[in-house]
Amino acid sequence: MAITTEPAAPTTETPPEPHLNPHAKPDAKPDAPAKESPAAPAEEAKEPKDGWQFNSPLVLTMVLLVVVLAQGPIRQALSAPVMQSWMTVFVAVVVQALPFLVLGVLLSAGIAVFVPATFFTRALPKNPVLAVPIAGMAGAILPGCECASVPVAGALVRRGVTPAAAIAFLLSAPAINPIVLTATAVAFPRNPEMVLARFAGSLLVACVMGWLWTRIGRTDWLRLPAHEPHEGETKGAAFWGSVRHDVMQAGGFLVLGAMSAATLKAVAPASWLRTAADNPVVAILALSILAVLLSICSEADAFVAASLTQFSLTAKLAFLVVGPMIDLKLFAMQAGTFGRGFAMRFAPATFVLAIAGAVVTGAVLL
Repeated sequence: MAITTEPAAPTTETPPEPHLNPHAKPDAKPDAPAKESPAAPAEEAKEPKDGWQFNSPLVLTMVLLVVVLAQGPIRQALSAPVMQSWMTVFVAVVVQALPFLVLGVLLSAGIAVFVPATFFTRALPKNPVLAVPIAGMAGAILPGCECASVPVAGALVRRGVTPAAAIAFLLSAPAINPIVLTATAVAFPRNPEMVLARFAGSLLVACVMGWLWTRIGRTDWLRLPAHEPHEGETKGAAFWGSVRHDVMQAGGFLVLGAMSAATLKAVAPASWLRTAADNPVVAILALSILAVLLSICSEADAFVAASLTQFSLTAKLAFLVVGPMIDLKLFAMQAGTFGRGFAMRFAPATFVLAIAGAVVTGAVLL
C-alpha cells in the first residue's frame, strides 16, 4: 500500500528584522552591516591635510629667511647711488605723509560711525541747486580721505539727500578738508598759494559736477547697497573696523605711490622728465594720468607732488585735484557702491572737469 504525503504549505511569515525583534537584548548587535556614522566625514574633514599650506606667518618667515641669507648682495645693491637716492625719496615721502594719513583715517571713521544719520538731511536745503555748494563746503569741515567719502556719499543718498549734493560732497571732502590742506601747506612751504589753489580748484570741480548731475543725471544710474557698511555692529567695533580697513588700504596705496615717485625720480632719465615738464600741456596730462594710476590717499599725495620738482605748479595742482576725485581704487569703490553704469559715466566726466578746473585755477592763482 502506497503512502502519500502532502507537501507542507508555504509559510508567509518572515523572520523579524534584528532591530525590530522585541525579544532581542538591548546590547545585541544587528546581523545587518551597520551604516556608516554621519559624523565620520566631519571627523575626517577635521584631520589636517598633508603638504604645505601658505599663510601670512609662513610667507613672512620665508621672506625674512631670504633677506638674512642674501644680506650681502642686498647690502651691496642698496649702497649703489641710484638705490640711495631711491631710498631717500621713498622714506621722506612715507615719513612725512603717514601722520596725516592716520589722523585723517581716525577722524573719518569717527564721523562715519558717530555722526547721527539725520544730521546731513537737516543741514542741507531741499533745493538741489542750493544744496550742491553747501554740501561741497561741508567737505571743508568734515575731514576724511576718498576711501571714506564713497560710503559716506552712499549713506547720504540712502538718508534722503539729493544725489547732486552727495556727489559734491563725494568730490570735495577728500580734497579740501583741514587735514589735506594742512598736509599741502607742509609739503609746499615755499608756495602757500598752492593751498588756496587746491581748495578753490577742487571746490569748483565738485560744484560743477553736482550741478551737472541736476541737469543730466538720472536716478536709475545709481545702485545703492541695501545696508550700511557696519550695520549690526557696536559703535566701537564699527569704528575700529573702519580704521583698520582704511589704514591697511590707504597705507598700501601710500607705499605704492611713494615707491613709484621714488622710482620716477631715481630711474627715469632726467631728459625725459625735463621734456615732459617743459611742455605745459604734456606736463599737466602726464601728472593727471599719474594721479589716476598711483591712487595715493589725499592726505599723502601733496608730498608725492612736491617731490616732482621738475614740473610746474599748475601741473602739480592738476595732480592734486585729479587724484582725490578719480583714480583706480576710487573707480572700483564707486562701481561697487553706486553701480558700474554710474562709474562708467562719472569717471570720464570727473577726469576732464578736474583737469579743466586745475588749469583755470592755476592760471588765476599760480
